[in-house]
Amino acid sequence: ISMEAYIQKHPSNGKTFAYGTAGFRTKADILDHVLFRVGILAVLRSQKKDGAAVGVMITASHNPAEDNGAKIVDPLGDMLEEAWEAYGTQLANCTDAEIPAVVQSIVAATGVDTSRSARVISGYDTRASGPGLIAALADGIAAQGGQHIAGGVLTTPQLHFLVRCTNDPAYGTPSEAGYAAKLAAAFNKLVATSGAALPLTLTLDCANGVGAPKFAGVLAAIGGSLNVEMINTGAGELNHKCGADHVKVQQIAPEGLALQEGQRYASFDGDADRLVYYTSIGGQFTLLDGDRIAILLAEFISAKAAAAGVPLNIGVVQTAYSNGSSTAYITQKLKLPVGCAKTGVKFLHHMAQEYDVGVYFEANGHGTVLFSDPALAAIAAASPTDAAAQAALTDLRALVDLINQTVGDAISDLLVVEAILAHMHQTVAGWAAAFTDLPSRQLKVQIANRNVVQTEDAERRCTAPAGLQAKIDELVAQVPSGRSFARPSGTEDVVRVYAEGATRAAADDLAKAVAQAVWDLAGGVGTRP
Repeated sequence: ISMEAYIQKHPSNGKTFAYGTAGFRTKADILDHVLFRVGILAVLRSQKKDGAAVGVMITASHNPAEDNGAKIVDPLGDMLEEAWEAYGTQLANCTDAEIPAVVQSIVAATGVDTSRSARVISGYDTRASGPGLIAALADGIAAQGGQHIAGGVLTTPQLHFLVRCTNDPAYGTPSEAGYAAKLAAAFNKLVATSGAALPLTLTLDCANGVGAPKFAGVLAAIGGSLNVEMINTGAGELNHKCGADHVKVQQIAPEGLALQEGQRYASFDGDADRLVYYTSIGGQFTLLDGDRIAILLAEFISAKAAAAGVPLNIGVVQTAYSNGSSTAYITQKLKLPVGCAKTGVKFLHHMAQEYDVGVYFEANGHGTVLFSDPALAAIAAASPTDAAAQAALTDLRALVDLINQTVGDAISDLLVVEAILAHMHQTVAGWAAAFTDLPSRQLKVQIANRNVVQTEDAERRCTAPAGLQAKIDELVAQVPSGRSFARPSGTEDVVRVYAEGATRAAADDLAKAVAQAVWDLAGGVGTRP
């Protein structure tokens, strides 16, 4: 079957698409030809990488069930090189007739040897639109002469893991069973030295997504040391009134879950790459978000490295959404450096690579820990003489294996948190008591064109439209402990407003006032906030 015949099977609908931080993401029913073209691009990317396998994940993460999307995963399990995002956009938007010429232009610009073999590993989440989009992807891979390795239904981090292990067998066995076995062995090794009473117990909201069946597989491999009551396991609607994003943004428990005082609860998002914890303290909903998880990991790694006698430069990377109290705790209490990256996991990942050990989390619960090659070599080579240092080193090595360094992974991150809390003999209330978050509020503002709002300083300040930043500064100055910023969303046509204040009312009022300023000065549509 010819390229022309494949193109006729997946004709363009003429709509405009952009490959952003999350790849392509929009309504599933307009993505067929886009996935066909992603297949073509993935083959070219594999050929550019000397025939190494690349991945394509079909998911829309925390978005509603009717959405879907696709992102390409590079050979070591990291996100597609930024320079190639533009080729994705170009290929998605050209006419059907232009596809061969655009492919040739990409080949010429990047020096791809199209005679090389190419392998593309695919995965998709539990959305109904997944299988149809996989079929379109497979046609694109075939049209460009690549080999399609169908991974089937996976969490996003599992696909990243499969890609990494296919190209780097030392990282693990490239299968779901290999993923479960690696995490289970590391978890059991780590909790065995904690002295905590087993099993550890918690309740997990799976967002009615792919995390439910996949975590069940990991739990089975773990055995009796962890007891998890899973809810929202797929009978309900994906991400609807449940899941990490709902819990984080709305600051409430999933619908139908009555929180028990001091018990641990966690939520995944739809594709299991985000994790948040929460509980009830004094009858109040209490959230432990990505900032809290990052601090827990940084504190534990820092203590274990020091005890093992392995000197490591450890840093924490946050975004503008990180609560001001968390930043102060890291710099003042833990005495660790903090970097602030632009919103979008690729920016955090990049900044985290500047440290021996880079702990990066977005407040939404997406994050992981990166260990540099010299750090891994130092941990592997260390040979302490005393028993306490040796025990700390054993724990540190188990932690390295438990962390999915390729990408934020809710399953891996949950196991890490559980193991660390066990080691610290820490209750969820004790974890929450480390510092008090400043009250915060997030709002979305509908405007005619989100790109009217331009930012700088890791998106903490607006450079356009004229007058907007001055107005925000004026509003913030009136609020004790006030902080606010506005930034265009990377995933939907809105401007996101974030505000903090010394009280809940102050944060709410500041968010509303800034949202009104955005609506007034940046071309708001619909009802003024």
